Amino acid sequence: MPFVLHPYRRFQIQCPVAYSAGPFNGVGTVWNLSLAGWRLSGDLPMREWETPSLSVTLPNKQRINVPKATVGWSRGNEFAAETNTINPRTMARLQHYVKRLVQGSGLAKEVCCQ
Repeated sequence: MPFVLHPYRRFQIQCPVAYSAGPFNGVGTVWNLSLAGWRLSGDLPMREWETPSLSVTLPNKQRINVPKATVGWSRGNEFAAETNTINPRTMARLQHYVKRLVQGSGLAKEVCCQ
């Protein structure tokens, strides 16, 4: 996999995700997040450029719904999804959560690569 420079800091987390692509549904785990994207694994393999919707339950129990994401890469049951469409209010909640991570709340630690 080529080196990818991410525009946002990425944080290691472990939280549940439900996702769907068309009529197909999957469940899995989010392994890291940023304001622009997620690294996930799940029981429904995704292909590059697919556009699943995501419902993520953050460690603080807040639910983040992403109506449309784009799969940037896929490797088996692991994939990265870029956030395309998100409600401004939901984005504000995600920004608040990430701000707490940046301030060193101890909920996650920064990782440098996928």
